[in-house]
Amino acid sequence: MYTSSFLFCTFACMKKYVDVIVPLPIASQYTYSLPAELEDSVKEGCRVVVSFGKKKFYTAIVTKVHHTAPEGYETKDIEEVLDASPVILPRQLQLWEWIASYYLCTLGDVYKAAMPSGMKLESETMIAYNDEFEATEPLPEKEQRILDLLSVDKIQCITQLEKSAGFRQVLPIVKSLLDKEAIFIKEELKRNYKPRTESRIRLVDKEMTEERMNLLFDDLHRAKKQLALLMKYVELSGWTEEGTGLKEVSKKTLLEETAASSMALNGLVEKGIFEVYQYETGRLEQTTSQTAQLNTLNDAQRRAFNGILNSFTQKSVCMLHGVTSSGKTEVYIHLIQEVLKTGKQVLYLLPEIALTTQITERLKRVFGNRLGVYHSKFPDAERVEIWQKQLGDTPYDVILGVRSSIFLPFQRLGLVIVDEEHENTYKQQDPAPRYHARSSAIMLASMYQAKVLLGTATPGVESYYNAMEGKYALVELKDRYKDIRLPRIEVVDIKELAHQKRMQGSFSPMLIQEIREALERKEQVILFQNRRGFAPMIECHTCGWVPKCKNCDVSLTYHRGLSQMTCHYCGYTIPVPRVCPACEGTELNHRGFGTERVEDDIQLIFPEAKVARMDLDTTRTRSAYERIIADFQEGKTDILIGTQMVSKGLDFDRVSVVGILNADTMLNYPDFRSYERAFQLMAQVSGRAGRKNKQGLVILQTKSPDLPVIRQVVENDYEQLQRNVFNSIFN
Repeated sequence: MYTSSFLFCTFACMKKYVDVIVPLPIASQYTYSLPAELEDSVKEGCRVVVSFGKKKFYTAIVTKVHHTAPEGYETKDIEEVLDASPVILPRQLQLWEWIASYYLCTLGDVYKAAMPSGMKLESETMIAYNDEFEATEPLPEKEQRILDLLSVDKIQCITQLEKSAGFRQVLPIVKSLLDKEAIFIKEELKRNYKPRTESRIRLVDKEMTEERMNLLFDDLHRAKKQLALLMKYVELSGWTEEGTGLKEVSKKTLLEETAASSMALNGLVEKGIFEVYQYETGRLEQTTSQTAQLNTLNDAQRRAFNGILNSFTQKSVCMLHGVTSSGKTEVYIHLIQEVLKTGKQVLYLLPEIALTTQITERLKRVFGNRLGVYHSKFPDAERVEIWQKQLGDTPYDVILGVRSSIFLPFQRLGLVIVDEEHENTYKQQDPAPRYHARSSAIMLASMYQAKVLLGTATPGVESYYNAMEGKYALVELKDRYKDIRLPRIEVVDIKELAHQKRMQGSFSPMLIQEIREALERKEQVILFQNRRGFAPMIECHTCGWVPKCKNCDVSLTYHRGLSQMTCHYCGYTIPVPRVCPACEGTELNHRGFGTERVEDDIQLIFPEAKVARMDLDTTRTRSAYERIIADFQEGKTDILIGTQMVSKGLDFDRVSVVGILNADTMLNYPDFRSYERAFQLMAQVSGRAGRKNKQGLVILQTKSPDLPVIRQVVENDYEQLQRNVFNSIFN
């Protein structure tokens, strides 16, 4: 009795278990048991498929392998191991745990945000037709419609059924059919990522001799096309008598080079001469590009560069406070080069996807294929392959990306650059985790004993305070590149002009005149209005009714191009009302103006000018960003209208005039940081003017020209702004 109990306990102790993170907002990790056949194949950081709940399957991340059975519940076995080696490194998991703890969310939330969708397999509920079902009475029309669809295609998902049926709210109908046992449901794992492959050709006989090859030529002398295919293969593959060192030959290339048909190739396959196989090519660019030498730094840049290097001997975090167009990016490039010499990797963070287009070109010229770009506008399959490459033997040395890039696996991180560190787009708002990429990047760097450089012309208050208090090192770059003067800023009181009825839409006479003169000189113009859509609201002229969001209780923005009213907080939309529901009045007036309206108005005033708009509505695809910026950079666009996207670090040679159409929309924003934010936006967008050739001009339109922040923008007095903020906090 004692012996058997001892053996049972020994066997139980030998059983292995794993703790896993599932991609769900669940507070704790779950423990699963390992089947004996999988015990040796599971490592910490690998993905496994687990059953969660009654029928759902998820991809979980293994965090620990142990022999301790959990208390309180009976464990399930894992279903499948997806990785032979870890896809999550220990420091990544450490960062996940810090984010979950610091930002009060779950590890499941962090997991969902961190990994590309293609690496997270998830089961999907499928509806299957029951062949044995016999109706005892006529079914309702919609139920019969669903059954008819399932009788043709036996297994379908809910979304597929909705699309095929032509009506929504399918779930109640499905439930009714389930109760009648006309259908049943099952869970199937869906795999979002499929490697890109191409068909390639090789000889079946890998030990092919010259004698055997000559015999094949003789046998095929009547099949001219097949003979041509074989001879072309020999040429393309570099076949020798030994049969070693053969080049890969794609099926497509072979057919194109010989102008042969697939039928002729299939004939060689049937004869056992060729075999067709699938080769994984991947989606990442593999082109070899010529790299250029680094540009020489000027005296001011050299001082800043040396100051940063010296500061890194004392501090882990350094702030580079450089005015707009001072050449901060060039300093970054030289720093990256220094870090790469030590064998370390660099993470270069940007606040906006739009910026990656220009910066990528500059970094590609210097670092070539050592540079990788990562952001959400990339197809998910490409993001998966970048993730896998970073885990491999030849990872990218430099990663350029937005906030999600902090979650990529790094093996030897040495430097993190946070460009435009003040930007609020580094904050993730919804969904959880609601993290700040700047703070997370600093924490990530500390885990690797790496350095952090925060760069901006208008630092965030908290960052500047840390620099003043000595927590961060501070290096300043106050001279513009080639000693170009900061733009001249003219403040225009549009309240007075409106009273005098001298405003032309949202444009003052001075702004119109300066735009006209710039166009005559073949120069470019940027118009900044930090509000997208056609009008911020619609109002009934009779009773004052305003359509509002049912979720957020804020006015809906009118988008004329989409012909809908949209809430910019939650995304709720309604069709544009034709009559007032309160009084049935038909006179609905537009209040205020957004970028859409600005675009329409400017085209009426300057019909000969080429106008483009850059906001969330026009840049929903990856190529849209690139097209708009490239057209403006090449001079194909004369006037660029945009929201805050146009204010962030873009570098255009021919911009001579910048118009800030309504500063009051930023100043009167219901946020305790509105003045700080307004200064940053106005200073940044002003910096787009006169960057290469001469001093630029900024027309700042406001109804409150006497506000201190307006004067600080005109004088570029950032220090005074900070003093005012500090005084308001500490006094």
